[in-house]
Amino acid sequence: MGKLVPTEGFEEGKDPGSRRKDSGSNSPADLYKDAGNIVLLVCLYLLQGVPLGLSFGAIPFLLKSKLSYGDIALFSLSSYPYSLKLLWSPLVDSVYFKWLGRRKSWIVPIQFVTGIWLLVLGTQIDGILQQEHLPVASLAVTFTLLVALCATQDIAVDGWALTLLREENKGYASTAQTIGLNTGYFLSFTIFLALNSPEFCNAYLRSSPQDVGLLALGGYMRFWGAMFLLCNAYLIFVKKEVIDDRESVENIKTVYKTIWEVCSMPHMKQFIGLLLVAKIGFIANEAVTPLKLLDKGLKKEDMALSVLIDFPFQILFGYYAAKWSSGREPLQPWLYAFYGRLAFAAAGMILVKSFPEGGATTGYFWAVMAATVLNSFMSTVQFVGMGSFFTRISDPMIGGTYMTLLNTLSNLGGTWPRYFVLEAVDAFTSSACVLPTGADKISPCHTEPYKQQCASAGGQCVVSRDGYYVVGVLSVLVGLATLVIYIRPRAKWLQNLSEHHWRLRKPKKDEDLMTKTARSAKRSD
Repeated sequence: MGKLVPTEGFEEGKDPGSRRKDSGSNSPADLYKDAGNIVLLVCLYLLQGVPLGLSFGAIPFLLKSKLSYGDIALFSLSSYPYSLKLLWSPLVDSVYFKWLGRRKSWIVPIQFVTGIWLLVLGTQIDGILQQEHLPVASLAVTFTLLVALCATQDIAVDGWALTLLREENKGYASTAQTIGLNTGYFLSFTIFLALNSPEFCNAYLRSSPQDVGLLALGGYMRFWGAMFLLCNAYLIFVKKEVIDDRESVENIKTVYKTIWEVCSMPHMKQFIGLLLVAKIGFIANEAVTPLKLLDKGLKKEDMALSVLIDFPFQILFGYYAAKWSSGREPLQPWLYAFYGRLAFAAAGMILVKSFPEGGATTGYFWAVMAATVLNSFMSTVQFVGMGSFFTRISDPMIGGTYMTLLNTLSNLGGTWPRYFVLEAVDAFTSSACVLPTGADKISPCHTEPYKQQCASAGGQCVVSRDGYYVVGVLSVLVGLATLVIYIRPRAKWLQNLSEHHWRLRKPKKDEDLMTKTARSAKRSD
């Protein structure tokens, strides 16, 4: 029930919604001049979204039938590079070959490596997934490196968008990012899982049933590997990057020093603490509940379909959430939605507990759909509210660095607990295979391979304690306690601070110079 939401739209210190509104006043002729560049940005972002959709969505769903939650926790580490890209973004912005271009110096080699990687991995992945004992660590390393490549390309493409488009069309950069990333993600998650499912293909796309889906993972990865290389050929031989001499290249050491100074401000330390603990209360619902529904018998394609149906609602909710969060207290809607997400985290456990014995019914599917959409609404309100607060407090002198730092910390708050939550589900689960009378019990019995072994031995898998409910309840209780005791009072205090509290203090000589300039200007008036 989680989702991928691009957060980089706020990095320039402006609300991307307002930028899009401004860009809407452009004439069609102005937009037509940049049509090719906008299409290029959409394609680049789409290509980035394809591996992300596999790593964050499809692969964990495909692996769940053979792995424990602890194994899924190990694979979930592959998502970390996307939440930590701030650590190397100054390097990407500062180091390049002038003959190739500031952004293409990174995009071209990354796309080449990613394309080759997907082609090679596509020839191996189907055989790997058919193994009885999956090499989880190797898969985790492979997809971690793949996500790291996409995260690095994202930094370069974000920077290129600022110079690739004309001034009057720059507002469309965030639109291209949203369309591209989400399209790539849903192609690799929703569409792929549907076409990979024999049940879905037999029901809707075939006249005679078969045991396999229309699209295998290996073929899908090879196709997109070829698309990466094709796009790369266009960048190398056709598209030239114009070096803008007016675009400043900051010293790497200066950027890292700025980041450290921002993090060292007393109230910023408290805000960082808030961001890192704010998502603990509902991380179990978003990381484990979808997998648990699969365990219970909900079809992968049904789960993917719920995400697809939810997508247009996200756009609609985003519009209203932006209106609610545009006032002087943007964190107030964020706090209201916090209670809602905790409520739906509890509702997720109820849905899992009440799964029909004979399989998911139409009514049950729509209950899952309603919970997904409403939880998405709360998540969107929180995302937009926090983004509006980021925009308000960012120091305009270092807007890009400031916003990137805040967005990274916000993403990290939802990433770091995931591994521990998934590990805890297995740790708190107690199960055993009860064999015929006179035989000893075999433990554990909480993954599909163990269940099959138990059934082949004539036994019955009995779960005496399901760690999902233990972790889910603890997660909600911890989230509620931190909300009442720490998050709510801190959020109200932080949003009432004046904007100058969030500005970096300038050296005294700079302050004296600004004061003298202001005085002289006043005298001239």
